[in-house]
Amino acid sequence: MFGELIENVMHSTPQGFVGVSLIFIYFAIMLTAIVYRIKKGEHVHH
Repeated sequence: MFGELIENVMHSTPQGFVGVSLIFIYFAIMLTAIVYRIKKGEHVHH
């Protein structure tokens, strides 16, 4: 799936390339925040 998306990005307009790049960056930030919150929550014992 990601390989096909990247292949299509290479054939897209500069605006499309920037848009997809920003989506990937946003996705990476979101995943980092999720992992951080999960790890931070492991130390909390109810």
